[in-house]
Amino acid sequence: MQRSDLLLGLYILVPVIFLIIPIPTLLLDILILLNISLSLIILFTALFSKEALQMSAFPTLLLMTTLFRLSLNVGSTRNILLNGYAGNVVATFGNFVGGGNLVVGVIIFAVLILIQMIVINKGSERVSEVTARFTLDAMPGKQMAIDADLNTGAITDEQAKERRQKIQDEACCGSMDGASKYVKGDATAGLVITAINFVGGLVLGVMMQGLDINEALQRYTILTIGDGLVSQIPSLIISLSTGILVTKVS
Repeated sequence: MQRSDLLLGLYILVPVIFLIIPIPTLLLDILILLNISLSLIILFTALFSKEALQMSAFPTLLLMTTLFRLSLNVGSTRNILLNGYAGNVVATFGNFVGGGNLVVGVIIFAVLILIQMIVINKGSERVSEVTARFTLDAMPGKQMAIDADLNTGAITDEQAKERRQKIQDEACCGSMDGASKYVKGDATAGLVITAINFVGGLVLGVMMQGLDINEALQRYTILTIGDGLVSQIPSLIISLSTGILVTKVS
């Protein structure tokens, strides 16, 4: 239990530190791969949960993963603008996904953004709003039904306690409504950071590093696409996890 608390504290503290200090490229590669792995773990956990109540801590988990992902995005942006290099993972994603073609890479990145913001986020947001509204409105009636069954002897005190506890746990549906906003804001922030990387990289490459405009465009566009992809792919997976969880029926 103490080890779990320590790991949780580090997971929260590390992103805050990385928002301030530079991240070495080797460590950045490891943390990016860890971020992708964690998003896949969350996806499969949400997929195989029988009901949403089994992941009642999902809103808090969503907030922490969003903070971790944004801190990595800030660290990779700092490395791109300062050094023109953000590690092997970012460079590999930029070259491999786009096939070395700038236009193809930009189009694929734009498609991922559109899928996440228009399809998954929009649907998850609406479903979570409706679920929260109906769940919270139905709570008084469920409490009265439990009291009525208890008074007539249809259920025992232990069964009444279990049912009341389940009703209290269903309050997490209300927090899922707000948690979906994290995912939407994360996608918007990723799009803005990508634009900053592209414009800032071109300005620094041409004006301060003396690069030719075509060379600066080639270098910083690939890095910007790679940085956007390693950020948006885990964000897309988390969005999918949110959609799976809010659409589950017991």
